[in-house]
Amino acid sequence: MRACVIFNPTARGDKARHFRRHLEEFGNDVAFKPTQAPGDGRRLATEAVQDGFDTLVAAGGDGTVNEVLNGIADAPSGFARARLAVLPLGTVNVFARELGLPLQLRPAWEAIMSGRERSIDAPFAEFSTAQGPQRRHFAQLAGAGLDARAISLVDWQLKKRFAQFAYVLAGLKAMRAPNPLISVTANDQTAQGELVLIGNGRFYGGSLPMFPAAQLDDGLLDICVFPRVNWGLIARYAIGFVTGRPRPPEDLRVLRVANATLSATAPVPFELEGDLCGELPVRLGVAHRSLRVVA
Repeated sequence: MRACVIFNPTARGDKARHFRRHLEEFGNDVAFKPTQAPGDGRRLATEAVQDGFDTLVAAGGDGTVNEVLNGIADAPSGFARARLAVLPLGTVNVFARELGLPLQLRPAWEAIMSGRERSIDAPFAEFSTAQGPQRRHFAQLAGAGLDARAISLVDWQLKKRFAQFAYVLAGLKAMRAPNPLISVTANDQTAQGELVLIGNGRFYGGSLPMFPAAQLDDGLLDICVFPRVNWGLIARYAIGFVTGRPRPPEDLRVLRVANATLSATAPVPFELEGDLCGELPVRLGVAHRSLRVVA
């Protein structure tokens, strides 16, 4: 195994500080590449694959995982040449929870060094920005509407102290804005709603099983379409975060499909793995079992 660890040297939080203090304990045969700005993780991961590293370790939260995943994808034959590993140093670590990885630093590193791997799906989103056509993969989840607006309003200090509840509070703030209708088209199925959440795995916002039927390697996306966004919906899922059991509304529409298109007649933001990417429309697809992960 030739491992390269990509990490944010300025990341806040106790686990990140502990990681930086003990870098030398990880061994001399491991390369460490610190990021310095958003997007560096993606670039560094691509360079690492081209330099012959076969295991790319994303040391951070779900945003870092997403950057490293896309860096692997950017390299020629990247998914065939390198696999993704996760050292969960973030606040929520949804993807690490989905994989069943230890959330403590040393056990997580030992799991990486064991080298056990599995192949999972690598969903992707295709959309346009001012820079032109874009294609980005995601490991765990995506969202459009209230979910994406809330992400822009999350307070980091609240997230550090209260984790998932910081997103609930941000969702309450986001409710002040109108919720344009989103159209979801998938093969011969259509659905409309004010909020759309897309899952590759089961969990959302931590360990809430928002997509209970989802599997990481089934070639399908689980798309939850909420017809209406109101205070009752926020209350349902606030309770769900407390109990660990979601309380979906009766009119929730769930599509399990390999590809879909999301569109709207008014500007609607969307996010991948907690990172705002742009506005609809977006086309979603799945690269079936193309991503190798250490798990």
